[in-house]
Amino acid sequence: MNTTSPKSGKVLIASMIGTMIEYFDFYIYSTAAVLVFPKLFFPMSSPTAATFESLATFALAFFARPIGAALFGHFGDRIGRKATLVAALMTMGPSTVAIGLLPGYASIGVLAPLLLAIFRFGQGLGLGGEWGGAVLLATEYAPSEKKAWYGMFPQLGAPLGFILSNGSFLLLSNYLTNEEFLSWGWRIPFIASAILVFVGLYVRLNIEETPEFQKVIESKEQVKIPMFTVVRKHTKMLILGSLAATTTFVIFYLMTVFTLSWGTSHMGYQREPFLLAQLVAILFFGIGIPVSSILADKIGTIRMLIIATALIFVFGLAFNTLFESGNLLLTTIFLSLGLLLMGFTYGPLGTALCNIFPTAVRYSGSSLTFTFAGILGASVAPYIATNLATSYGLEYVGYYLCVAALISLIALILLKKQN
Repeated sequence: MNTTSPKSGKVLIASMIGTMIEYFDFYIYSTAAVLVFPKLFFPMSSPTAATFESLATFALAFFARPIGAALFGHFGDRIGRKATLVAALMTMGPSTVAIGLLPGYASIGVLAPLLLAIFRFGQGLGLGGEWGGAVLLATEYAPSEKKAWYGMFPQLGAPLGFILSNGSFLLLSNYLTNEEFLSWGWRIPFIASAILVFVGLYVRLNIEETPEFQKVIESKEQVKIPMFTVVRKHTKMLILGSLAATTTFVIFYLMTVFTLSWGTSHMGYQREPFLLAQLVAILFFGIGIPVSSILADKIGTIRMLIIATALIFVFGLAFNTLFESGNLLLTTIFLSLGLLLMGFTYGPLGTALCNIFPTAVRYSGSSLTFTFAGILGASVAPYIATNLATSYGLEYVGYYLCVAALISLIALILLKKQN
């Protein structure tokens, strides 16, 4: 297969649409966790404590993701990619809609934050099984010389989902009063996501199983419990892959959740201009993904990740200088540069993580690796960054990013030696 056939084109679109839906769901939660949930679900706490409690529910999904990766990865490696991807979508979608319908603390008391945590767990469970399957759907249809290019289509779902999410909140903020937004307006993106879920479900029900996994079925190479096989026989790849991907998560959630929280609460930015700045910056995220994927097909995915991570280290050293200006134009440039680097590392990441595992356990291996990296790099990133900035200053947030980049660089160099 040397060109993109109509069949593979449909698969690429399906993989991109699926991750766009999943990341839209995920991002609207992260935005609401900063702007809405502290007031709605944790009103009995001080503003700072309420923000921390809200960010704790944000982190919960990252601990649910390995469970989802193990669960959906098991069936993805046993019965196939297609059916498992449908099940993952139908786990996360209803959880997101339920959050949009959930009464606040004023209506049902402590049950409100409890249910919020449960539905957030459901979001994480679904996403744990979504990403790995979507990347496999693309890469297992790809010609050998275009693995990274095909593998970047699911990755493009991330900036597209973010644009939909931030665009939704930006429109609502412009057309609703602050009281209307906090009362009911924030619920609209969560409930409206049901439409996207139905679209994604239709697309995924009309795709075929990947050729590579079909060969596994025909040769009866499926393993009994894929997760155990990954942990026992591919431990080194699991650990190195997780550490290699950690910086990707750290920089993304610093550039989105942390900067939004810090910029609007400590630097005097209004919500709407800052959301618009992030929306501009996310375009650079989208540009970085195909550019890095083209390069990765020429020089290798691991080598491209090493270059991108080294650049992120340098960016971390300048974090304080670039962000502390208080000038919206300079802050937009700062966000754009950070998210461009995020695109450079995110574009070839899916292909790189899939390549380190054999086909029979690839769904489980890549999903577990990605979700463990999420726990290490994303679940606590906003929390750690907020503590560092509050206690020591913004430069220590940059140092935090530098430490993550060093760890990932070491892991990537070790991975390169394995291949």
